[in-house]
Amino acid sequence: MNRILLLCLLFPLNSICQNSLNTTLLYHWMDSTIIGTTLYNNVYNEVWGMVYNEREFAVIGSTDGTHIFDITDVLNVNEVAYIPGAAQGASIVHRDYHDFNGYLYIVCDEGQSTLQIVDVSDLPNSYSIVYDSNDLFIRAHNIFIDTLTSHLYVCSEKKLGINNFNALHIYDLSTDPELPTHWYTYNDVGHVHDAFVKNDTAFLNCGNQGFKIVDFSMVSPMLAVMHNELTSLTSYPDAGYNHSGWLTEDGNYYVMADENPGKKMKLLDVSNLSSPSVTSTFFSDLNLNQSMPHNQIIKDNYIYTAHYHDGFYVHDMSDPTNPTLAAYYDTFDPPHYNSYMGAWGVYPFLPSGNILVSDMQTGLYIFEVDYNAPLSSWDCMESLCIDPGTGFGQFSSLSSCEESCLSNNIDDFNLFNIFPNPINNKLHIQLADQKAIAFIYNMQGQKLIEVEIEEDHMLNLDFLSSGIYTLLLDLGERKIHRKILKQ
Repeated sequence: MNRILLLCLLFPLNSICQNSLNTTLLYHWMDSTIIGTTLYNNVYNEVWGMVYNEREFAVIGSTDGTHIFDITDVLNVNEVAYIPGAAQGASIVHRDYHDFNGYLYIVCDEGQSTLQIVDVSDLPNSYSIVYDSNDLFIRAHNIFIDTLTSHLYVCSEKKLGINNFNALHIYDLSTDPELPTHWYTYNDVGHVHDAFVKNDTAFLNCGNQGFKIVDFSMVSPMLAVMHNELTSLTSYPDAGYNHSGWLTEDGNYYVMADENPGKKMKLLDVSNLSSPSVTSTFFSDLNLNQSMPHNQIIKDNYIYTAHYHDGFYVHDMSDPTNPTLAAYYDTFDPPHYNSYMGAWGVYPFLPSGNILVSDMQTGLYIFEVDYNAPLSSWDCMESLCIDPGTGFGQFSSLSSCEESCLSNNIDDFNLFNIFPNPINNKLHIQLADQKAIAFIYNMQGQKLIEVEIEEDHMLNLDFLSSGIYTLLLDLGERKIHRKILKQ
């Protein structure tokens, strides 16, 4: 039986029978009693993972506060802690998290909020809120803790009684992790949306002011030693609102996303911190004009992305010049592509290998990814969409199959024929007395061909490398997908 159908049987009450690739849903949680926001009707926000006392924990934020689950056994998940937010209700969109040395640090970017520090070292038995105050700040958009230097980086910080925001404020946790102390303030840009920091080298996503790499390692507030800007990148492919990113473990590559509809993710070679270069751009495989990435994390050779309306995506970056799709799961249905909805955050670092994903409307997910499984595809058989398990069905996704198969008569597929498949260099497309526009996309959603065809047409595809591609035939009233293999 197909993996999607299994998920529908296991979780019928959660309304989460979704399109997926090489991804198995292990657990799903949502609380229908928590109110959504007035902006996007989102209930949930960021997700984080922790390991203490040889047990795994998931952290997810909501409009109410912070929820912590013991997820060591996915068949027996328990909420073991709830930390009410200092600010709650329909105005709360953003919370963010990072843990360090037995403490969970919590911030919120709406209302009269606080910095919260929770001692989680004794979970699942007990926890304690050791700090909950607005003395340092009342709002922050994101945080990152450089564990090598014990520095807390706070992005877009607002202090009590002050209208302006600090772009980036840095606190020291080495003396007392329960009471952060001011170390440095960075205001060379108007806004830092997010940051990744390693050994006080900060990779800064600065919204409309682009991407910067800044060295804070030589900063000495007592001696008035300043930071050193290594890179300022404002012009690059598909530039927009530079939102977030993540560094590989070896420090050679950085993935970043611009939070704009239709903007692809960028993989940068940062082995030379003073001269980074874009090695590749890539995308989900759904909507080239409206898809929008949100948060990304790199683990090993895989890029994990919470991709808003498109759901959860995994790309294999073994070849940095050509990241390829490895897995996905659509947490948000239908893909409205209006406003900000869908998958918000992802966390892939649990020892079990399980992946945590948060969706703004549908809550917490725990996934298992099969990295070695063949690519799925779908065939329309007797008005049902079935994955034959070969990787070469008519349709590249369940949603595209359902759109054509379930809404149109099966006899409509006799209106065209393609051969051979797999192909070498030439693809024949035969139509029955009609015209169409033929598109060919790669697995990253990049359009490679757009041509008007009629009756019997031959496409020369000798320029394509070996691999799997999607053929889209636009017949006017409907669109039909076929997966093709180039040998």
